[in-house]
Amino acid sequence: MALALYRKYRPATFAEVVGQEHVTEPLRTALASGRINHAYLFSGPRGCGKTSSARIMARSLNCVEGPTPDPCGKCGPCQALAPEGPGSVDVTELDAASHGGVDDARELRDRAFYAPAESRYRVFIIDEAHMVTPQGFNALLKIVEEPPEHLIFIFATTEPDKVLTTIRSRTHHYPFRLIPPSAMRELLERNVAAEGVTVEPAVYPLVIRAGGGSARDTQSVLDQLLAGAGPEGVTYERAAALLGVTDSALLDAMVDALATDDAGSVFGTIDRLADAGHDPRRFATDLLDRLRDLILLRSVPEAADNGMVSAPEEQIERMVAQAQSLQPGTLTRYAEILHNGLLEMRGATSPRLVLELLCSRMLLPEVADDEGAMLQRLEKLERRIAAGVPATPQAAPAAPAAPAEGPAQQAPARPAVERVFERPSQRTAREPERPAQPTQESRPARAETPAAAPRPPRGGAAPGESGPGQVDAAGLRQYWPQVLAAVRNMSRSTEALLTGATVHSVEGTTVVLTHPAQPLVRRLSEPRNVDCIARALSQVVSGEWTVRCVHPSAMSGEGQPPSAPQAGARQAAPRAEQQGRARTYQRPSGSTRPSESEQARAARATASEPDIPLPPEPDDEPYPPDETEQAPESVDPETRARNLITKHLGARPID
Repeated sequence: MALALYRKYRPATFAEVVGQEHVTEPLRTALASGRINHAYLFSGPRGCGKTSSARIMARSLNCVEGPTPDPCGKCGPCQALAPEGPGSVDVTELDAASHGGVDDARELRDRAFYAPAESRYRVFIIDEAHMVTPQGFNALLKIVEEPPEHLIFIFATTEPDKVLTTIRSRTHHYPFRLIPPSAMRELLERNVAAEGVTVEPAVYPLVIRAGGGSARDTQSVLDQLLAGAGPEGVTYERAAALLGVTDSALLDAMVDALATDDAGSVFGTIDRLADAGHDPRRFATDLLDRLRDLILLRSVPEAADNGMVSAPEEQIERMVAQAQSLQPGTLTRYAEILHNGLLEMRGATSPRLVLELLCSRMLLPEVADDEGAMLQRLEKLERRIAAGVPATPQAAPAAPAAPAEGPAQQAPARPAVERVFERPSQRTAREPERPAQPTQESRPARAETPAAAPRPPRGGAAPGESGPGQVDAAGLRQYWPQVLAAVRNMSRSTEALLTGATVHSVEGTTVVLTHPAQPLVRRLSEPRNVDCIARALSQVVSGEWTVRCVHPSAMSGEGQPPSAPQAGARQAAPRAEQQGRARTYQRPSGSTRPSESEQARAARATASEPDIPLPPEPDDEPYPPDETEQAPESVDPETRARNLITKHLGARPID
């Protein structure tokens, strides 16, 4: 039976230990100076040389010429403790995974007091020391703290934090680490040369990556490849198939397709991957490793020369070209998507579907609003501009508005007339001069709330002038997600109300929004919500804006003939009169100003019965309160319930 490579080529001296110079050099110095401690703690990842170094330490201590950093290898203790030696009775190696109980610790403590049989020191090597129970550590505590002169403990563990603190504080702690790829490749090349087998250079990066920095694991992978080598030796194709890694041709095809935003090639590569029988999870892992190499090559051009990226020379050239075709922000976003996608693939019933979704996220940064997607879109735009390709097709010039739409577009932009207090006698004298409103204009007005009336631009611009950042309705719809984000920063409740609202039109400096829910139209027409939306528009689109929210039915009723709604208006008059009367009873006694419905009813009564005089009104009517101090009256159940809860229960709205 052949001996495993990790046993056959186990180091016999500190000079043969690979990649652990930060540990071996201090130990050699301590042995040369004679400053030997009674207990040592070797910690680090698996297969990095902890147990081998402990055996070398015991060999150096018990050498006839020792203690010495370089054992002679000829005396009895050196030959007994050699990698293929039979062992020594004075050096005991215990596996704490199966001997970590308190009884095992007590037995070890009793045996430790005996003097060595033929060596200078009696050495106890306790492997997997973190598996010793707290009771077992407590049983060893006294002898570890004050051992006999001939006794030395060496604890080896992968998890030093689990070692009892009182034990760890009485030892010299030497942390081992993973072996770098350059040192690992030198070790593998020496092993291959000693075995006399031909191995292609492209195989070494696969073996090193499969080993994960562990010398034992890497040598085990190489041993498996050497065992299955044919007359031609170990080829890249056989190694890739045996280790289950993705072929570099598939990785190159995927990276090239992502660099050119070729969705057909991306999903075609996934089909080839499935046809070849590759695991989508392993492909995602290998693609993430490739993106890591590309990020390093993009950030550090000499990464290949420094050993940070390990690959064949011809593959390095392809990877350098791929790194130049992708921007840093795009590479980083791709890596983040794959990293998070590997977590989603864990336990997924269809890993291929998850992989396709990950690729679609990488190809469509427009559907995401995170910083990485924004940076990728910006880099794509810069790349198109640098290549002389227009980022977006030029928009056609806007068609002139139809003559019939002119009055409708200019009507909301008329400045509101400032309200001036007048006595009833003055209002009566001025009423005959005021023309009656057409029926078709009063119908949309009833569909809106008083707060939704068009306001003049806050900047004081004339109705006919354009604001500094004015856009049309189509352009504003493109900016609408950014407007919602700005509203979110100001008021969460206003953002929630805008769910379902759409931009209907832009009339001068007035933005007309439509919402299918009439109660939400009234809520959106409240001054605080209108001001919040207007401020958000000013942030995203330069200029001063006013906002008007209406129901779609109100917008569809603008084009009806004047005679159509007259019958409905006559039928709605008694109902409006009843509602106006009910509202009159609810108003405080201090407010005597007639409502709009009462004014309209009085106007109709005057027009229909001119011979019947109206009752005289008092001439000492008090000055009405300011609209900013008096809350707008609402009759819908939702507003009434909210006012009731606010007034009697002390609740307040959450913005």
